[in-house]
Amino acid sequence: MRILVTCPPMLGMIDEFRPVFAAKNVELEAPDVVQTMTEDALCDILPDMDGWIIGDDPASSRVLEAGAAGKLKAIVKWGVGVDNVDFEAAKRLGLPSTNTPGVFGNEVADVAMNYVGGLARQTFLIDREIRANNAWPKPRGISLVGRKAGVIGFGDIGRQTARRLIASGMEIYAYDPAYTQVDGIDVTPKPWFEGVEDCDFLVFTAPLNPGTHHMFNEDVLAAVKPGVRIVNVGRGPVVKEAALLEGLESGKVHSAALDVFEEEPLAADNPLRQYERCIFGSHNGSNTEDAVRRVSHQAIGYLFDFLGVK
Repeated sequence: MRILVTCPPMLGMIDEFRPVFAAKNVELEAPDVVQTMTEDALCDILPDMDGWIIGDDPASSRVLEAGAAGKLKAIVKWGVGVDNVDFEAAKRLGLPSTNTPGVFGNEVADVAMNYVGGLARQTFLIDREIRANNAWPKPRGISLVGRKAGVIGFGDIGRQTARRLIASGMEIYAYDPAYTQVDGIDVTPKPWFEGVEDCDFLVFTAPLNPGTHHMFNEDVLAAVKPGVRIVNVGRGPVVKEAALLEGLESGKVHSAALDVFEEEPLAADNPLRQYERCIFGSHNGSNTEDAVRRVSHQAIGYLFDFLGVK
């Protein structure tokens, strides 16, 4: 039996998991993946695999059909986001499938809070300038206490982010059509995008689906408070980059911290790169050794169960 793993965080610790596969006499295929494999590459390799632990790869109908025409019997999406997996196709093809829901709230919220603080005080810009020996900069930041933040998406990540922002003395608006009150988290629920004109920060933690695609757009840009700071730790296309660029160019948006982008990796000629006050990540919000270890064992367990590995 052979299992393909294409999730970069899991691949980064793959030697730790090799004994788990070897103990069950399962062959592990662990290619060198920076972000994702292409559809063509997946169509070539999957027919020879019994199972697949998926990262952010395009697990499209075409890819799954190619795998199911060969040996592929089950798939597991490593992590929470599922916008890259055609689960309807998996069901149609008889491939048992799941993700690992609710596993990264604390880790991604830590990154979101780091970005909020970084944008407020421009600490990343200061670091870059000092390293380049350009200056001894002292930009005047803003305090967090008493400021307002809109948290867009109030699932596990959004709730954990709200806890951290509240601890810093901020007032929180929660935007989520499925909002549910949680004990110990004092936020004000609002319909999108009511009240954004009062928000000093907009923090996007939402998953990508038809309702969240380009939630930040030109209409929202027109409504936001001048000097707003934007954070996105959800999915890249939740924020329309053209609208964000318009806001950065005009100064309506002070700066942005993006762990995710509409196209990844970020292209060398992407105009976002010219805005020095912005902070860029590499879609790495969940990647701690503690979380990778926990979720990888969970994903392996799900896949072994699907494949009848005892």
